[in-house]
Amino acid sequence: MRVHLEYGRTGLDVELPDRSVVRALCYQSVPSLTDPQAALLAVLRQPTGSLPLARLAAGRRNACILICDVTRPVPNAMMLRAILQSLEAAGLAREHILILIATGLHRPNEGDELAEMVGPWIAENYRIENHRGQRLQEHTHLGTSPRGVPIWLDSRYVQADLKIATGLIEPHFMAGFSGGRKLICPGIAALETIKAWHSPAFLEHPRADSGILDGNPVHEENTWIARRAGCDFIVNAVLDAQRRPLKFVAGDLEQAFLEGCKFVRRIVVDTVSEPVDIVVTSSAGYPLDTTFYQAVKGLGAALPIVKRGGTIILAASLSEGIGSPQFCSLFEQHATLNEFLQRIQGDYFVMDQWQLEKLGQVCRKAKVRVVSDGLSPATIDGLFVRSAPSVEAAVADALREYGPEARIAVIPKGPYVLAQVAPIPAVPDAT
Repeated sequence: MRVHLEYGRTGLDVELPDRSVVRALCYQSVPSLTDPQAALLAVLRQPTGSLPLARLAAGRRNACILICDVTRPVPNAMMLRAILQSLEAAGLAREHILILIATGLHRPNEGDELAEMVGPWIAENYRIENHRGQRLQEHTHLGTSPRGVPIWLDSRYVQADLKIATGLIEPHFMAGFSGGRKLICPGIAALETIKAWHSPAFLEHPRADSGILDGNPVHEENTWIARRAGCDFIVNAVLDAQRRPLKFVAGDLEQAFLEGCKFVRRIVVDTVSEPVDIVVTSSAGYPLDTTFYQAVKGLGAALPIVKRGGTIILAASLSEGIGSPQFCSLFEQHATLNEFLQRIQGDYFVMDQWQLEKLGQVCRKAKVRVVSDGLSPATIDGLFVRSAPSVEAAVADALREYGPEARIAVIPKGPYVLAQVAPIPAVPDAT
């Protein structure tokens, strides 16, 4: 069977043996928005758990609007136009509005990339700045969270009179779902905050996983931090399989976010009846699969449905390489993944190590093969995984290992789908 995987900007078509494929896991069918702009304006006028944005903006001195960085395919231009119109109609002067890119610890977004993110007109006519998480002096200390995380957040946001966070709600392999509070932590948090919030004490917790909010310490802690910082209003989008707006939620930081999560869960969960030997997956294509650092999320998406000792085959463009210099250094400093995993149990810390820790969770359960035209096979083989020349070749190798009865599942959109095992209920005995 032919399957189209999300890969780079164009996708990747692969041929898989019909007899071996159990199913391709995908979004559930939901009617699309006939008029996304009207739907967005409607939630701004009638938000969840909040006054309308225009009323909140009345009389405010200034505003800071948080947006996702380039690693999220958020419909920023549409959302910002509506938000900015509401703010200016309420009397806020354009020069008193700051759009702050919640980069976390990612690189800044500038130039043509920024124009692509927000649209040329907004890029040219509004003040847009990047958060810089490694510059502690640009952050304000707001105390310590209940689990001992020091709270350092971007001073430009903390000092704003009106605080707005936008974003995209989708499954997230640590925090349960992205969006909402994540624009604040880690979006505008300093390294000192993120390294504690992303420490093994949080990430090794069994509830720190995709699609889980209740009892998830990663979610609970950054929700607390976001409330401590304050957030007057959120606007979050849900996208369909073609990345078109499927729903907008707006209003209270928690109430609107949970409304969006409930909707997302209904459309992104797909199941197999039992774990499979082989999972073919992606990292959802551009912009999420540009680095190996981000592509690890695609591996995590396959983890719930692969057998212990099975194989996950990841196709990712890796067009920008491995990741940050700090992330790259982890592979140079450690001969094996186990050596790294043992070392982080002590005082050792390097920025971005949490993503390698997540890779460790994957590799403890399954073998990993990576297909990419962005890095050489030798480079991929140095990342504690094995390269493959093609998805078809990797599948053929796995079938030779597991035998002709081995079963394959495919997740074309990788981490955007919440893959689960849901056994088929037994049919009652008629006798």
